[in-house]
Amino acid sequence: MIAAAMFATWCSEPLCARVIQVDVTGIVHPVTVEIVSSALDQAEAQHADAVIIRLSTPGGLLDSTREIIERVLHSPVPVIMWVGPAGARAASAGFFLLEAGDIAAMAPGTNTGASHPVSGSGADLDTVMNQKVENDTAALMRTIASHRGRNVDAAEKTVRASVSYTDKEALDQHLIDVVAPDPAALVRALDGREITRFDGRKQTLHLANEAIEIFEPTIRQRLLSAIADPNIALLLLVLGALGIYAEFSSPGLVLPGVLGAIALLLGLAALAMFPIGWLGAALAILGLTFFVLEAKFATHGVLTAGGAIALLLGALMLIDTNDPALRIRFGMALAVTLPFALITSFLLSVAVRARRNKVVTGMEALTGTAGVAVGEINPTGTVMVRGEYWSAVSTTRIGAAEAVRVVASDGLTLNVEPVLPGTATGRRLLK
Repeated sequence: MIAAAMFATWCSEPLCARVIQVDVTGIVHPVTVEIVSSALDQAEAQHADAVIIRLSTPGGLLDSTREIIERVLHSPVPVIMWVGPAGARAASAGFFLLEAGDIAAMAPGTNTGASHPVSGSGADLDTVMNQKVENDTAALMRTIASHRGRNVDAAEKTVRASVSYTDKEALDQHLIDVVAPDPAALVRALDGREITRFDGRKQTLHLANEAIEIFEPTIRQRLLSAIADPNIALLLLVLGALGIYAEFSSPGLVLPGVLGAIALLLGLAALAMFPIGWLGAALAILGLTFFVLEAKFATHGVLTAGGAIALLLGALMLIDTNDPALRIRFGMALAVTLPFALITSFLLSVAVRARRNKVVTGMEALTGTAGVAVGEINPTGTVMVRGEYWSAVSTTRIGAAEAVRVVASDGLTLNVEPVLPGTATGRRLLK
């Protein structure tokens, strides 16, 4: 609000332009649609002169890409797509977004293209279905390129043959309108340029006094955008599962359970944005089941090894696509699965040992404990065990001050037997 007020005070001249810049980085997903839509709504409400959408993306979901394209094509504010800075790319879905802009621009040292559609099943589609998806995607590209007055054939090659272009090649092929190193230079280069909107209207850009305002997503949008990556989602799920298991293994710790529940929910929210492979999910659940069964059956690590393998395969197959931008990387799956298997196995072994340990509380804890007879026991008497006096009974006569051992208990009466002086227990008591 303060920035907007300062801008309004400074930018009071009639010719002072206002440009809003929104960044599209990483995978294109539903949160990306929400961020771009919010930026376009803000630009319309504030009567901005243009919106710059900075692209640096490996691609993403086609449905989300279509939604963004629809918003861009119907935007009353001119939309400038710019791939930057140097080293950035607008691949796959990013190329569709680049071509959808009223102005398409790239920074030196960037590349774009490779827009061939991939299946959502993680495997090659059958010939008929593959042709349907490819033809539909190619038709979308032709529609965008032709209405924007760009090279339709070159644009379609990115879909049909996965062709990619450098910034210079894209400019020579008339796929973009300008090459600019940064947004400020881009605004200066476009000042006074006449553009044709998607509906055919002519409009001249007046951007002489550039004033670029960076759009700030909401905290919710930033959080969801940060975790909307399959690899991060997998990490959150594993950490969440570990936290919750640690809480169940040691009730009362609270903190691991709280953090684990939060991480698990965030991981599930992130995965909900992507197509889930149910075979991968089933393998992951099977792996977790194997870890639990290892605690019940002594398999000498067979179930643990099987659980680690199932969890690794499940992680790799969790996202139902063969798009490299959406896949869980093998290195991440391995780095998450192995520590998870080791930590879980350790916690399970600790829990099993704790259950098998001798009871150390209550009357049962006195069994096997040594003591001393207080007076004669024949057959009843009194003994001192652990500094306390107990009623005792013995089938053998025990003299006063003789060492005894508790063999059982009946209510508050201990069944004892004498300990011979030559034994280890007898010698320890006689000292």
